[in-house]
Amino acid sequence: MLPDKVISIYCFVDDLLKGIHHSTKEGCRTSDAEIITTALVSALLFKGNQCAALDYMVSHNMAPLLPQKSGFTKRLHGLADLLLMLFQQVGHCIKQLNCSHRYVLDSYPLAVCHNIRIRRSKLLKGKEFRGWIAGKQQYFYGVRIQVVTTGEGIPVEVCFVPGAANDAEAIGRLFWDFEPGDRILADSAYTSYVFEDWPGKQALKY
Repeated sequence: MLPDKVISIYCFVDDLLKGIHHSTKEGCRTSDAEIITTALVSALLFKGNQCAALDYMVSHNMAPLLPQKSGFTKRLHGLADLLLMLFQQVGHCIKQLNCSHRYVLDSYPLAVCHNIRIRRSKLLKGKEFRGWIAGKQQYFYGVRIQVVTTGEGIPVEVCFVPGAANDAEAIGRLFWDFEPGDRILADSAYTSYVFEDWPGKQALKY
């Protein structure tokens, strides 16, 4: 069933791109739909290992003209804004289908390196990326991902903030594209009276 799943992902991505009239730049042997599909396959099926995903797509003749790892990474980075827009559109559609009108807001840390390697980190620089994980009673170096999901765990909104940012400060960076009557459940770490007083933000419950 794995090839069928990959083909389904490609068809879904390709339809989304056609729906917004997106076209791949001239001269590219691999379409943007194939690049995005390979990235999704890497995350869903290979635990983020892009080399394994590239090998799979090429060896199974699903995207035989994919570039090497470095070229693939450059193409994928160039599609960052497009991916965010597609995520917002899909998230909006999921919200329209969410009959329960209930959502869950939470965050989790994403470390870019072990603490002992912080000084050698090339991806991130600065003290603002050194955060604290209360559940594990330990520090980490990276970013904190704020995500809103449906009650079934389907993500509909997401943003990245430095690891040192607390949840109450970070909630203002989300889109908050919700309908009247929607309820967002969160823990007490998101307590922010200033944010709750903003018009249309009364849906946040602890």
